Amino acid sequence: MKARIKRWWSRGLLVLGLLWLCFVGYIGWAMRQPPEVFGHVMSRMPMPAYFLFPFETMWTRARKGTLRVGDTAPGLTVQTLDTQQTQVLSALWRDRPVVLVFGSYT
Repeated sequence: MKARIKRWWSRGLLVLGLLWLCFVGYIGWAMRQPPEVFGHVMSRMPMPAYFLFPFETMWTRARKGTLRVGDTAPGLTVQTLDTQQTQVLSALWRDRPVVLVFGSYT
């Protein structure tokens, strides 16, 4: 009887461990996707999951990037504020320096 209970517990823990690894892998995949996909995944995340998974560490590694000091900035195309047209930023810095501000500057 004890052997059967021990086997049942070990199988249950193994299944839970595999589910946890699959879920962490899924979140890791989502963190490397465009913001729309990642936002869609995270909007359905139950609050207790934030305490069970190493989100901050995973996020830091997923968004680390590959740029190094001295590398040329990647090409970037953005929409103008009126969203009527797009602007290629490399066309702007031919004549003068360009400063990009992300977030609040007030």
